[in-house]
Amino acid sequence: MKRILIALAFVALLAGCGRKEVLFNGKDLDGWVFFTREDSTVTAPTFTASDGVLHISGEPFGYIRTERKYSDYTLCLEWRWAGPRADSGIFNRLQDEDKVWPDGVQLQMREKDFGYLFSALPLEGIEGPFYRKAPVYEGDPELEDGSWNKTEITCKGGHMTFKVNGVLVNEAVCEATEGYIGFQSEGGALEFRKIYLK
Repeated sequence: MKRILIALAFVALLAGCGRKEVLFNGKDLDGWVFFTREDSTVTAPTFTASDGVLHISGEPFGYIRTERKYSDYTLCLEWRWAGPRADSGIFNRLQDEDKVWPDGVQLQMREKDFGYLFSALPLEGIEGPFYRKAPVYEGDPELEDGSWNKTEITCKGGHMTFKVNGVLVNEAVCEATEGYIGFQSEGGALEFRKIYLK
């Protein structure tokens, strides 16, 4: 009997380790808040959801973020460009006060700056907003156009690591230990899917 109880406890522990929280249901924007530039003349929706995919048009500038703040997690998702490569980013540790350029740590997705961080929050030992810990990787881990790129961002306390297609592209230590999660609209159309935390 004791062995059975130990085995059941071990199974429960493994199940807990594999637990995930789905952030995007693939059908609508329930659980998300969006903010765009107020002086924009663009009338088409910037953020839409269909067939399991979050679509971001790139215009006007702004972002979509979670309603809730999160502290320790690994953010898992897939993304691809839906047109020519342009600019965008994935936000973590976003703070209160929605504005076009929010206070948070952004993983840059722009082609020449891919993998850099743009942070409006203090990063340990870093001066200036752009940062990439070098050497982290060689070449470009981003896949060819049209392919889905797998990304994992782990935030534990102030420490953050950023992996794209299994390659560590950056890491940093941030003063903020919780915040919203978001995706930027900045001139280029792109898509996200399979967005969850573990």
